[in-house]
Amino acid sequence: MRIGEPQELLNPQNTTETEGAEVLAAIFDPLVTYDENKQPVEEAAESITTEDSKVWTIKLKSGYTWHDGTPVTAADYARAWNYAALQDNAMSSSAFFNRVEGYEDVHPGEGKTPTAKEMKGLKVVDDQTLEVTLSAPFSQFKTMLGYTAFYPMPESAIGPDGKVTQAYGEKPTGQGLFKLDKPYKKGTDTTLDLTVYDKFPGEKPSNWTKLQFKVYTSSETAWNDLQADNLDIHDQLPATAISTAKTVLGDRYHDEPDAAVAYIGVPLAYNKEFDNVDVRKAISMAIDRKTITETVFSGTTSPADDFINPAIPGYRQGACAACAYNPAEAKKLYESAGGPKSMELGYNADGGHKEWIEAVANNLRANLGIEVTPKPFEKFQGILDALDAKEYKGLFRMGWSIDYPSAENYLTPIFGTGSIGTGSNYGGYSNKEFDELVAKGDQATDAAEGLKYYQQADDILLKDLPYIPVYFYRAVYANSSKVKNVKLNLLKQIEWADVEKA
Repeated sequence: MRIGEPQELLNPQNTTETEGAEVLAAIFDPLVTYDENKQPVEEAAESITTEDSKVWTIKLKSGYTWHDGTPVTAADYARAWNYAALQDNAMSSSAFFNRVEGYEDVHPGEGKTPTAKEMKGLKVVDDQTLEVTLSAPFSQFKTMLGYTAFYPMPESAIGPDGKVTQAYGEKPTGQGLFKLDKPYKKGTDTTLDLTVYDKFPGEKPSNWTKLQFKVYTSSETAWNDLQADNLDIHDQLPATAISTAKTVLGDRYHDEPDAAVAYIGVPLAYNKEFDNVDVRKAISMAIDRKTITETVFSGTTSPADDFINPAIPGYRQGACAACAYNPAEAKKLYESAGGPKSMELGYNADGGHKEWIEAVANNLRANLGIEVTPKPFEKFQGILDALDAKEYKGLFRMGWSIDYPSAENYLTPIFGTGSIGTGSNYGGYSNKEFDELVAKGDQATDAAEGLKYYQQADDILLKDLPYIPVYFYRAVYANSSKVKNVKLNLLKQIEWADVEKA
């Protein structure tokens, strides 16, 4: 299977991007998966129960062992979650634990020192039972638990210095379907080789045992390899392939609904040129989304008109007024707002984004009368690292594949103040009213009431435009003639147990 290079070593608590998450999903088994109605279903968990949405009891299924044969226990989950949350460890997923009671003691914020090493809201009741107390009720907590950050961590992952070892990051011991055959040397290795773990208690593939992830820096090269049967699965076909892929591949070409959103990101905290919301609105109105989705993507994406994708409850058609194409109004607004005369548009070249980014650049040149320079980064990791380091000041290509199926997941991790530096808030956007509305949605006991608050928070994003939504994805992927029954789940990860040799 094709992947791009993971941003970090293979530590679930430090992986918040799709390439590393795809590998880790093969090595670990989540507490929950999702059914066709996007509802959480127990997987590694036997049961997840609550009476008040504040205190949650997670009972583990028996039979799970680490790849070294030792049993998986509730302490392994507490260890992982505490490690992720502790500020000193600087894990990228730490914000996912900010609802657990005691998070502020282990993660008090920049310039402050933690007063505890563990969250008081995590209690190991016995080997199979973990009790989680949240600081406030959160009805979506069970839904979150299918995400990478909530995987367990074996005791052997931690070195004498109390930190996750380099050896674990290169060859994590998991409790999932596959185990890594050898350590992954990031930056030099172009393949990751795995073997089915024979003691895995869940469903296994019926007629194969070996899986290889192959790291590509070009989606087009991967497409060529797929056509030659030198690659079996390509989960993100490049725009250049889409117009011919169906004819070339027949029923090996797949086009399905997807819950992801593509944006133009704005470095609000690091570049004052984009401070004025009218500059951002003008940029948005200058983008011809309809033409881009129809020509660049041959109709396999649709124009974005909300921050919430139509696949998830909470989407409202036409909610984003500034997403409507209006070049004349855009130019007037941009000039009156004093927008910059030139800008860069950064994107990762390993993901097949060149064509649509250049189309956006052409729109902005033609409609705003400015100089726009597309800037390719060789790998997605490169652009993420540059944003993390606050070094990149241009607009940037960003996409969001959901971590779990909730409207809240389009809000907190990308735009919440608590996700700056500890989540995926790469632009540094912060709005107190937005944070408060999301918190009200989190604490609502009724799903409909919660959704109402999430939509009010969405309204603030639609007004502020911290990012500019461009299109809603569809999952456009393909397989070689050597395999069949290839399916993506809701998190856009392959269902490996279903795949068969053709």
